[in-house]
Amino acid sequence: MNRRGLDRDGVIAREGALDRVPVAFIPIVDAARTHIADTFDPTRLHSAYLYGSIPRGTATPGVSDLDLQLALDDEPTEADRADAKTIEATLDQTFPQIDGVGILLTSTRVLLSDLERHDAGFFIACLCTPLLGPDLAEQLPRYRPTATLARETNGDLARVLPRWRAKAAEAVTDADRRTLSRLVGRRLVRTGFTLIMPRWGGWTSDLDQSAELFGRYYPERVEQMRIAASTGRAPSPDPAVLGMLINDLGPWLAAEYTAVHGEKAPRP
Repeated sequence: MNRRGLDRDGVIAREGALDRVPVAFIPIVDAARTHIADTFDPTRLHSAYLYGSIPRGTATPGVSDLDLQLALDDEPTEADRADAKTIEATLDQTFPQIDGVGILLTSTRVLLSDLERHDAGFFIACLCTPLLGPDLAEQLPRYRPTATLARETNGDLARVLPRWRAKAAEAVTDADRRTLSRLVGRRLVRTGFTLIMPRWGGWTSDLDQSAELFGRYYPERVEQMRIAASTGRAPSPDPAVLGMLINDLGPWLAAEYTAVHGEKAPRP
């Protein structure tokens, strides 16, 4: 992998690996694997993946969260979601090294669909690290930092903003605002990066690097994007920070994204 996250063929290299997991997080990854294997029916669980800072090797004990993606042979059920919630709570309560656990549940039908080829498919092939079962990446193409990839990964920010505003209005505690601000900060930085990704010609998931690369093309907005990056790492309970992200940076970014790349294809 070169400094722009590409391999020798110029395609985006998979960014994580089990041998990059920091020592402090190895017991958590082992426990996650065991809990998933013991909980989900092997005739329905196709595969499981890690993503985020832990498989990238950049996780910070006590700060980073554990992110998991499960691929199911059938559509996820309410029972599946309840099982996932139980695993999330168990791991979060057992290991002080992590600050939260999130498990995504998606069917292999969706992950391998044409509609998701440049979104969920890209996510599995490039941003996820295999933990259990056969790797779906073997059934997916190799990806380049194109405008199509930009549009289909983050071209729906305008549709997300109203939901964020509703959640901000409902957030009455510091904990509520921290949870939302982490989500908003990370999403805005990733959207800002993919806005400029085809021009820069590479891939990164590092929040700080993403913000600085964005600033090369939009210097007038770089300070706001730096705040988004810092909030994505260390969530803020300050309503003013959340308001700036949702009501100022967010609408501008959504409009610019649509102008440059167009809108993401609607999902059912």
